[in-house]
Amino acid sequence: MTDYTTQLKDEQVMVDAIYARLDAMAAQTRERLTAVRAAGGHGSPTQRTERDSFATMYEERLTQLRAVQDRLVFGRLDTDAGEKRYIGRIGLSDLHHDPMLTDWRAEAARPFYEATAKNRFDIVMRRHISLKFREVVGIEDEVLDVSSAHVAEASESGTLTGEGALLTSLSSRRTGKMTDIVATIQAEQDRIIRAPLNQVTVVQGGPGTGKTAVALHRAAYLLYTHRRRLERSGVLVVGPSQAFLHYIDQVLPSLGETGVLSRTIATLLPGISVSAVEDPFAAQIKGDIRMVKTVANAVASRVRVPSELPTVHVNSVHLRISAADIEEAQQAARRTHLPHNRARVTFVEHMLELLVQRYSEQLDYTPEAAELGRVRDDLRYNDVVKKTLNLAWLPLNAEWLVADMWAKPAHLRRYAPWLDDDQIETLYRPKGSSWTASDVPLLDEAMELIGDDPRKIAAASAAPKMTDEERYAKDTLESMGISPSLVSAHQLASGMEASEDGDLLSARAAKDRTWTFGHIVIDEAQELTRMEWRMLIRRCPSRSFTIVGDVAQTSALGGARSWNTMLDPVFGHDRWHLGELTIDYRNPQEVADLASDFARNEGLYISTVKAVREVEGSVSRHIVDHLEELVSTTITEILDLVRRYLADDGTGRIAVIADDELLSTLRAPLWDAVRKELGDDELHRLQSQADGDDQIDLTNPEGIKGLEYDAVLLVQPGLIEENSPNRLTAASDLFVSLTRPTQQLVIVRTRDDAKELPL
Repeated sequence: MTDYTTQLKDEQVMVDAIYARLDAMAAQTRERLTAVRAAGGHGSPTQRTERDSFATMYEERLTQLRAVQDRLVFGRLDTDAGEKRYIGRIGLSDLHHDPMLTDWRAEAARPFYEATAKNRFDIVMRRHISLKFREVVGIEDEVLDVSSAHVAEASESGTLTGEGALLTSLSSRRTGKMTDIVATIQAEQDRIIRAPLNQVTVVQGGPGTGKTAVALHRAAYLLYTHRRRLERSGVLVVGPSQAFLHYIDQVLPSLGETGVLSRTIATLLPGISVSAVEDPFAAQIKGDIRMVKTVANAVASRVRVPSELPTVHVNSVHLRISAADIEEAQQAARRTHLPHNRARVTFVEHMLELLVQRYSEQLDYTPEAAELGRVRDDLRYNDVVKKTLNLAWLPLNAEWLVADMWAKPAHLRRYAPWLDDDQIETLYRPKGSSWTASDVPLLDEAMELIGDDPRKIAAASAAPKMTDEERYAKDTLESMGISPSLVSAHQLASGMEASEDGDLLSARAAKDRTWTFGHIVIDEAQELTRMEWRMLIRRCPSRSFTIVGDVAQTSALGGARSWNTMLDPVFGHDRWHLGELTIDYRNPQEVADLASDFARNEGLYISTVKAVREVEGSVSRHIVDHLEELVSTTITEILDLVRRYLADDGTGRIAVIADDELLSTLRAPLWDAVRKELGDDELHRLQSQADGDDQIDLTNPEGIKGLEYDAVLLVQPGLIEENSPNRLTAASDLFVSLTRPTQQLVIVRTRDDAKELPL
């Protein structure tokens, strides 16, 4: 029998060996990278390309090895056969190729998350190993075979426990970064993470159920399990805000994945900058699926027969451009089914052919090909012909087209007869206005219909094929004696391609509007409109999606209140699979009960069944008589939360959530009080923190989607409801606000506010 301290030492020996192997691999990779860089830019183009490719490969590998350093090992499985299988962030083998660490995504690691006493696979005991840096600081054992001697051993040594690792992670201070849950994934989460790639997986779950964590771990799992398929096309993660993407940006690298592209809808189109905030009613209209026809009508209106058709003179021959000729050429162009600008090339060529034919018919001799070629060139560059053909088939730019729709109500009324006058007025925006996030799907639709400049298309079609690069890469690997198990031909070919333009796959995808991904993960998906769904479907024709959200948290007027209503038209009935998360890991029970009761009374769908922990006094309420007292009480409560939850090492986060109107009143006195309480240096530190890392976050409900804090101070919730577009949106915003804290919720309001909105 060994005591707890001895078992810690025994585990430390194994952990040290695993870290030593990781360090050796990193050192070897650094040596290879140094050798490649030392070669410089000498040699033939082929040799330089080879060096650049290997340099890229080694840099990516070093990045991965550095990213998994923290909590590299977190579990152990003891089997019926006496095997001890260690579980960690990546898989590692020793020099003899014997496994030392099993990747958490491997099938052999599944029992670590899913085994129970009733269905234990072949597992006798599951051990959770806690590390601080590289030191083993705790072990906890779950014995699954109750007849095993492990029960008595674990009990006597003090390692026998249940959900200690999970509860410890929940009670730790928040930071500006989301941490992975790889060591504490629960069974209902793991089953969703390991769902098949070739399906639409929808994860419905209330606040704190781990939806985001499940989605990101699923992305890492799919990249591990379907590496060959996804490394070519990549994975896209779509989040609700830049703050959210900043919050989650360390999760996938910590799981060994560094090549995933993260975007919001607003930042998904290369070259489009969004800086304006959209009116919620305008956003709802722009998200309507009928906007597809509206944009198509706007494009089609630029193909017409001009009211005035000229006669041009070539070599003393009069050539009249007729309406019949234009209509014939337009029909020929439409039959190509190409985008507008590319079809225009067909239109112009057909018109020139007709005019050359008219020229030839008026001669009393048969002209030679050279003469006809000169006539064609003369017509192509004739200003009158160019103007006429432009009027008949206008070359378009998507940004100009969409801006023109909003700036010209008469045009918009013609393109969208389903809009009434009030809606057209809501959409009106002068030319030169900044883009909003709601414009982006319409710009994407216009770009799809209009297409790129024909010269770009021609250049792209002349690019070398990937298969040729892969064939060359394979020959290179063989000539250098490198095993395909270390690097595949495709990896090397991708590195070659990346080295040519200085970008990794994710960076290339970010610059290419037409890039199609192997899988898309969407967080807060309930907020998406039909037009936004259409934009995302275009980027993943295989329909491989992980969709996470909560229809009780929908703020967007055009968002989903029912998954069936939203997703059936997008994917088809019964072509998507719903998994529901029911356990709240974030909120204390008192907070969860308050939020759920409120949401249920407001008619929102609640899927969470219970919270996993109780925190005594986790909800406090303060009702005051007037605005001055509201401000002073709010400041008093903020200072109390600062003392309790914030640390000068940057850990701990507090959110002050209120309507924008009230935040402007609170901001100056709040920071003044912090200065008096903590001093000028601490005030400067807190105010200079980057967005997303700020320990005191003053925000409206829109800014907190997907985020969590140690403590939340909700001020005057009735004002949030009063200034919302409608009651359901207000209810969702307040439900989100109530469910952000992991430790403490404080509500401060006036008596009048409390009468208007009971909580």
